[in-house]
Amino acid sequence: MSHPSDVLVIGSGVAGLSFALRAARFGTVTILTKDEPEESNSSYAQGGIAAVWSEEDNFDMHLRDTLIAGAGLCRPDVVDLTVRKGPQRVQELIELGARFTRRELDPEQFDLHREGGHSKRRILHADDLTGAELVRALWEACRNHPRITVRSRHTAVDLITSSWLARRRQEIGPPDNTVHGVYALDRTTGEVCTYPARFVVLASGGAGRLYRFTTNPRVATGDGMAMAWRAGARMANMEFVQFHPTCLYHPKLQSFLISEALRGEGGKLVHADGRRFMPDYDERAELAPRDVVARAIDSELKRHGLECVYLDMTHLSAQTLEHKFPNIWRTLMGLGLDMSKEPIPVVPAAHYFCGGVQTDKQGRSSIKNLLVVGEASCTGLHGANRLASNSLLEALVFAHEAADWAEAHFEEAALLQDLPGWDAGPAAQPDELVVIKQVWEEVRRFMWNYVGIVRTHRRMKRARRRIALVKEEIDAYYWDFKLTHDLVELRNLVDVADMVVQCALKRRESRGLHFTQDFPETDPRFVKDTTIQRPL
Repeated sequence: MSHPSDVLVIGSGVAGLSFALRAARFGTVTILTKDEPEESNSSYAQGGIAAVWSEEDNFDMHLRDTLIAGAGLCRPDVVDLTVRKGPQRVQELIELGARFTRRELDPEQFDLHREGGHSKRRILHADDLTGAELVRALWEACRNHPRITVRSRHTAVDLITSSWLARRRQEIGPPDNTVHGVYALDRTTGEVCTYPARFVVLASGGAGRLYRFTTNPRVATGDGMAMAWRAGARMANMEFVQFHPTCLYHPKLQSFLISEALRGEGGKLVHADGRRFMPDYDERAELAPRDVVARAIDSELKRHGLECVYLDMTHLSAQTLEHKFPNIWRTLMGLGLDMSKEPIPVVPAAHYFCGGVQTDKQGRSSIKNLLVVGEASCTGLHGANRLASNSLLEALVFAHEAADWAEAHFEEAALLQDLPGWDAGPAAQPDELVVIKQVWEEVRRFMWNYVGIVRTHRRMKRARRRIALVKEEIDAYYWDFKLTHDLVELRNLVDVADMVVQCALKRRESRGLHFTQDFPETDPRFVKDTTIQRPL
């Protein structure tokens, strides 16, 4: 079955919903989301949006903080664009109905947090559930829009491009590879449908579920990155996986983020005996950028054989903590942890991909009319390490820029409504779903052990050999059996794993989020993006 529209958006986080809302001004929009619309990585973002908002702050300081965190790999023009457009995009959210937290004693002013790597308080937030509030406001604007159609429980499978169509017809492909739509699995019926569009927008988020420990929800399996890779898009900087320093360590709740804003309010990282260790690693201590703090914790865990370290917030009263961090407070109290009286057990966990599909300042990929926004993209904003709370900012700014470009080029983009349907061939019903679960767990475990916070070339090469074997198993399973949601996600995760290892092996230095014991120093010869592209 075919469902054409002018614009097809894959993903329903802040980037996808922002793009859809703006694109609905000039065309029909279909949003595909593989779960419910409110379920996305964005919904779990606690900290907030970094934007110059107070008189004590300015664009130059935000730009400088971003460049320092990015360890020499940020694109200065992209950083400048983002920080200057940020306040306007935030103001639009406020006008849309987003409710940011205001100061208790001065309700006319917004309460601004400070996080690691920031020289000023510039983090607008909605208590400690900022992402959920932004998704709520954007979803309310999208859900009843006459030009926006939302299809829940639809898993995108593969992009339909001009090169793919030519191969299917056994013809020589066109000089410019152009996207024309997507095949997507309807999880309710099991049917693979065709979605033709003038523009396809990947707003599918990151791939934190690639790792054993992660702050990301179940949906973060790198689908957009993997589909773009298979279609021949240029990928960049996939080695830079950000590990958030403080994920709750608790047997009953394994993916709960403890916001960086707690360290911004004076939280100290300590051992069980109360001894601080961050001053031994960096003069900025707990307010150092995330890569520094995560490596320090990882070093302490390995050196002392520990399961976790602790974040001490006992210098603040219960009333203050409950007011500033209501969701974290309620969650911890539900587990029997009172953070006003005892420190919080934490470990680092995979959190954010700074690499992705390489784009320009309009969100354009190397495939014509394929736009990529949010965490699935590599715009050059984050460089080798993302500055805290710049992710929601990037999603908003580039969704706006990409939608404006699509509007300006709307008439040039063809809508091919006669795309061929999905050909399942002789595929049978899957008979051993336990195989998928087993491979999934194996991949997440060896990526954590071999391609985690601290790496070696020997371990990464071992991971690549395992990936090659797993890919063979998945490819055989993929063509022999009918598609399932879990199989599509596993296939995507393994493709992302392969890209991470490829890029990590090419960067023969340590920089930002990529630290290898074989090359522990930064090398000026590698002040460049690590790019890879799958030959068609």
